Amino acid sequence: MPIGIKKLKLQGFNNLTKTLSFNIYDVCYADSEAQREAYIQYIDEAYNAERLTVILTDVAQIIGANILNVAHQDYDPQGASVTMLISEEPLVAEQLQNFAKPGPRAKSAPFPDAVVAHLDKSHITVHTYPESNPVTGISTFRADIDVSTCGRISPLRALNYLIHSFESDVVIMDYRVRGFTRDVTGRKHFIDHNISSIQNYLSRDTKDRYQMVDVNVYQENLFHTKMVLKQFQLDDYLFCIQEKDLTRPQRQRLQKCLRRELSEIFYGCNMVQELEFMG
Repeated sequence: MPIGIKKLKLQGFNNLTKTLSFNIYDVCYADSEAQREAYIQYIDEAYNAERLTVILTDVAQIIGANILNVAHQDYDPQGASVTMLISEEPLVAEQLQNFAKPGPRAKSAPFPDAVVAHLDKSHITVHTYPESNPVTGISTFRADIDVSTCGRISPLRALNYLIHSFESDVVIMDYRVRGFTRDVTGRKHFIDHNISSIQNYLSRDTKDRYQMVDVNVYQENLFHTKMVLKQFQLDDYLFCIQEKDLTRPQRQRLQKCLRRELSEIFYGCNMVQELEFMG
């Protein structure tokens, strides 16, 4: 959905900062220690620093930003991080000569001070957190993503792409517009586009797949949306095994365990009693 930008005649640069933050969760059942290790290894390979860099590069292209610098790192024993500095305006040739190209799976050289002061006003970051629970057999992969921009470019353009780039069972999003910019008359503008909810910018197929809850503070230009998958298919949450290989009591126990895990993540609290998953 296109961003509804108001036609403002500004005095200088658009100083509004627009930040979109994600917590994306993928939940899986891995019973044995070998299965849990295999799941962590799978996640580490599927979402390593190289793959995450590709995703963030696509994000930059979608929102119309120019990449200034990339830092990426894989961690031992697991996890990865990528940070990109981006700009609304392209770099000129003499500025490009100041940047060292990062080697594979290594951190790139820092910016010269002058460029930091004038160009690195926007950034994209992602950090991953794979973890497993030997007691319940539940393994969870969390990706934290922040897209922060200023000027005319908006992180909301990459909203649907990011959700579809990960196996997202639960998505928790925050969008905030900070600061102000001035028009040619000197009047302050604290937002430059129309928005009543993050859901305004979600595609129809995304809305059909997820149940959503909003908590918005309009006077602060702060928007919060939580999403959880509507449909629950046990095979989608099993690793190295299939539903047909389980007994009926095993299937019932796993369904309750997985429903509880998703509910606790969605509501952000530990459940004392078993809850029915979203009705």
